[in-house]
Amino acid sequence: MQNLYLYIATYLIAGIPFGYLLAKQFGGVNIKEEGSGNIGATNVLRVLKSRNPSLAKKLGAATLLLDMLKGALMVLIAQFLGADAYVLWMVALLAVLGHCFSAFLWFEGGKGVATGVGVVAVLVWPLALVALVTWVGVAKGLKISSLSAILAILAMMAAAYILYPDGLPGIGTLAPLWIIAGVILYKHTPNIVRLFQGEEGKVA
Repeated sequence: MQNLYLYIATYLIAGIPFGYLLAKQFGGVNIKEEGSGNIGATNVLRVLKSRNPSLAKKLGAATLLLDMLKGALMVLIAQFLGADAYVLWMVALLAVLGHCFSAFLWFEGGKGVATGVGVVAVLVWPLALVALVTWVGVAKGLKISSLSAILAILAMMAAAYILYPDGLPGIGTLAPLWIIAGVILYKHTPNIVRLFQGEEGKVA
């Protein structure tokens, strides 16, 4: 029963839409109805930048940090409770699913990159480091948020095969990582289409 409670709590806590709440409370805007309609840090920054650039950066950074921490926190709690590797990875997966399909937003949500990196950072930090370096590097160079996120996830998966050829520690498979990556890439489907069409916008 402890695991069941942990799974439910993880899904619900990870589903807290921090970007939506912060933008609404401090910026006075509903980011689900503006910009890309996404609740992530990029849309918070994009929507608020024209109104208050300083506030936009602060709320964007806060959203990014909170989305990472909510996933990482639940994995850390599971570790504290003595959960085995299989339970830890189930918690990690549910954290990403909770963010991407939030019960508080009628099962809509963000794209899962920050939350995904957060849970991976706790369980296999070298892969999170690869993702973060790729994410930041591509974002600074090309200034296309979606492309940086997609390449970060692909780089993470490539690194997983190099660093963990026998599977993730404790479970001997990369399946949970593939599911997390698959969910994130699925949530980026509209962005992928726009990238191929040359219509994806940049973040100034």
